[in-house]
Amino acid sequence: MVSVVVVGAGVAGLTAARDLVDAGHDVLVLESSPRVGGKLLRTAVAGVTVDVGAEAMLNRRPEGVALARSLGLAVEHPTVASSRIWTRGALRPLPRSLMGVPLDVDQLAASGVLSPEGLERFRSTVPVPVDGDVSVGDLVDARYGAEVTDRLVEPLLGGVYAGDARRLSVRATVPQLVSHVDGAPPPAPTYDAPVFAGLPGGMGQLPERLAEGLQVRTGATVRELVATETGFALTVGPTTAPELVTANAVVLATPAAPTARLLGSVAPVAAAELAGIESASMAVVTFAFDAASVPELAGTDSSGFLVPPVDRRRIKAATFSFAKWVWVRAAGDGLLLLRTSLGRYGEETALQASDEELVAWSLTDLHDAVGVTVAPVDTHVQRWGGGLPQYAVGHLDRVARIRVAVDAVPGLAVCGAAYEGVGIPAVIASAQRAAARIRS
Repeated sequence: MVSVVVVGAGVAGLTAARDLVDAGHDVLVLESSPRVGGKLLRTAVAGVTVDVGAEAMLNRRPEGVALARSLGLAVEHPTVASSRIWTRGALRPLPRSLMGVPLDVDQLAASGVLSPEGLERFRSTVPVPVDGDVSVGDLVDARYGAEVTDRLVEPLLGGVYAGDARRLSVRATVPQLVSHVDGAPPPAPTYDAPVFAGLPGGMGQLPERLAEGLQVRTGATVRELVATETGFALTVGPTTAPELVTANAVVLATPAAPTARLLGSVAPVAAAELAGIESASMAVVTFAFDAASVPELAGTDSSGFLVPPVDRRRIKAATFSFAKWVWVRAAGDGLLLLRTSLGRYGEETALQASDEELVAWSLTDLHDAVGVTVAPVDTHVQRWGGGLPQYAVGHLDRVARIRVAVDAVPGLAVCGAAYEGVGIPAVIASAQRAAARIRS
């Protein structure tokens, strides 16, 4: 018997495991896939190792940057290159906004993102009270008009959640928007620190460094969890050769669906609630271009662009990594690395296309947006099936019910992106909370 079993070796599971080891616990981490890291992953494209999962973390929340620095990892902030929005037939400047809700009407007007009718609707708004929880899109529609939702909020929320703005909970995803649309003045920045941060060499280094010194077993699928008189018993491995692992305590750092399956007999109320959390799938296509062959990109002052779904393009965003991160440009040494992302909530069938099709679709959109005509030196397709939980209206109440049900079981904790935030700092905070519960 071990002291604690942590199921899942993504950032959440590895953070919880490390905290518990530091507190003196004997911890075993079980991961079903062949590697650690979850949605943080680095791989080589044209010989250059880059992120093919999450490439940045929020800097204005402390948990991610603090953890990276505690592990001896350097932190780098994006360059000042600005993002664009590809809509209404042109690449346009992205107005200053609160998750897509414009904060400067003059910038908005100059950008041309909205039609004259959409701009007039934005100017003619009145405060909208919010009673309970509503979707982001419904709230913005009522306050500013549907065009703001379609052309600004949707692409920005799509980058974070790959979701549908008219399904996502405003209180769970953009709570500060509630007071803003109710007539409060635009939020002022709390300090002048950069919004985002990354790691030179890639965010994938974070789980790699976290795993060092931990007892981690990959390729170890946990199929069943039951409570015992002394803690828990976990059935691990293939059905043809199951293994029983016992522990005093268990931390489930897995996505909502597998967590729901494992909690079926231990915390059935939590299991039912978790089973109701839907997810979105996406794909990241990474390209390496010879810099000399794409002069239209080599001198760009843009870090990429977002694409509203209303414009009916295949990709939802393009990130010019070589322009966004100093370390990527340096590592490229004559190659320009960039990536596109495809897939939103409800578009799973579109991602059943082949890798070759995803590459071709991306190249078509890159050609139409910025004029790329040459073939890339190398490509890489990374699929993230069910990778992003969807915070539907009522999500915070759902999470509260999950917490009550799980907290009623001694020695059990849950953590990860399904609860209080999908970003890296929020996931780390969730893991730290889970470890504290086991320690108490």
